[in-house]
Amino acid sequence: MPSATEPLAEAKPATRPWAGLERWNRKLHFYAGLFLLFFLWLFALSGLFLNHPAWTFHEHWKNRKETSYERPITTPRPDAIEDLEQARDIMSQLGIEGDILWTTPRTDSDLLDFQVRRPGHFFFIKANWRQGSASVRHAEVNAWGVMKFLHVFSGNVADDARNHRDWALTYLWAYSMDAVAAGLIFMVLSSVYMWLQLPPKRRLGAIVLGAGCLSCGLFCLGLRWLF
Repeated sequence: MPSATEPLAEAKPATRPWAGLERWNRKLHFYAGLFLLFFLWLFALSGLFLNHPAWTFHEHWKNRKETSYERPITTPRPDAIEDLEQARDIMSQLGIEGDILWTTPRTDSDLLDFQVRRPGHFFFIKANWRQGSASVRHAEVNAWGVMKFLHVFSGNVADDARNHRDWALTYLWAYSMDAVAAGLIFMVLSSVYMWLQLPPKRRLGAIVLGAGCLSCGLFCLGLRWLF
């Protein structure tokens, strides 16, 4: 029996079975938010500009800078048979980098018209192997144009199956968007998990969550029935 003057042993706090999961959930939620921070700002601002075209301060295409020039070119490599391969060969000769927008239909094998785009830059190229030259029209837009371009840029064209990603940075941007989508899904699920761990906040959280689901459902499903 311990004496009256002997201090009692401190009871060890009970360990919750999900304490480790909750700790990692908070950490990952925090760092995922930091990773997504600038992407969310980018899409928020560019989304506002796309939604309000009357805000002329961010008009980019009317304020673009255009230059035109001609450069000599040689015949394409023997292995460059397809239009896309020939376009890449011309780009290499001209020192142009970017994602190729599918070439226009050809009626003459000595002529090739195509577009190249990368954030902030648009190249309209007309190659003429008979004359041994290529004419280039280069349009450069401002920073607002770059932001709006990144908002919709994926390297693919939905209504043209022939068009696909053919630039390394296009793939990198597309994979980054996949990471953003996965990060947002995780942020939502981790937020719901943390909300469920706070009983005093469950009623208010349920109201807010329900309002969000209803408003989103209205645009995703409800408008199909109303109109």
